[in-house]
Amino acid sequence: MFPPLAVIDKGCGSIVIVFILTCLGWIPGVIAALIINNNPNR
Repeated sequence: MFPPLAVIDKGCGSIVIVFILTCLGWIPGVIAALIINNNPNR
């Protein structure tokens, strides 16, 4: 599982944020991807 692929339809900014967090550690990237995907406003 690669977290940036989970937010590919949310825009470039979301992909960059999740990619950076994934580089820092897999868990922060997954958490960020889950938060972005579960946000009803986006």
